[in-house]
Amino acid sequence: MDISKYIDYTLLKATATERDIIQLCDEAIQNNFHAVCLNSAYVALAKQLLENTEVKVCTVVGFPLGAMSTAAKVFEAKKAIDDGADGIEMVINLGYLKSKNHVLVLKDILDVKFAIGDAPLKVILEISELNKNEVIKACDICLDAEVDYIKTSSGFSKKGATFTAIKIMRKTIRDAAKIVAYGDIEDFETAIKYLEVGADCIGTSVNLISGNKTLQSRNAKIYQKYLEAHQEESVVETETIDIGL
Repeated sequence: MDISKYIDYTLLKATATERDIIQLCDEAIQNNFHAVCLNSAYVALAKQLLENTEVKVCTVVGFPLGAMSTAAKVFEAKKAIDDGADGIEMVINLGYLKSKNHVLVLKDILDVKFAIGDAPLKVILEISELNKNEVIKACDICLDAEVDYIKTSSGFSKKGATFTAIKIMRKTIRDAAKIVAYGDIEDFETAIKYLEVGADCIGTSVNLISGNKTLQSRNAKIYQKYLEAHQEESVVETETIDIGL
């Protein structure tokens, strides 16, 4: 089975460098993955690297805790879309959910959804922090908000996806949204099992499929143009500040 189009190739480490992002995008192109998922600081670079390919650029907001203000999530989401993101992932506000303040959970999601227009929205539940009833309630709220995807985990908590959680989520949402399994999926066989039990997409930081092409030369040129453009922006900003003083 070719699972390339089911994979969101992910790099969300705080220490990820620009060169790491180039490699991520390079491997995504080689293997024809569905998308790359990265922090918003690198959206513009990834968009340039993936130009004229079918690989989408996805980024995260309110990450990894989900406890930021809704306004902060909205601002970050809008900026990411302006920079070229094709889709947005947001972490649900776990504190609101556990407080049973379901209205605020829904508003948090809806405000981000409205801010990004037609771009797909994925909501991360962080299942390791929730009991079964909370998972079901969170899924129900996501359905009320008409989100496109519901994702199991951020990868920054105690545990990632589980087969049990996927089954509960699938039974709850049926076909009303897609499910992304993420966390602790590090081999091809495990990825297949998650798809078999109900996941529609696999998020992974491990290249489950080995490519055989090289795009490093092309990406190096794009990266150089990216650096030059940002250097020019910095010069303009500096000159503006100097004139003001």
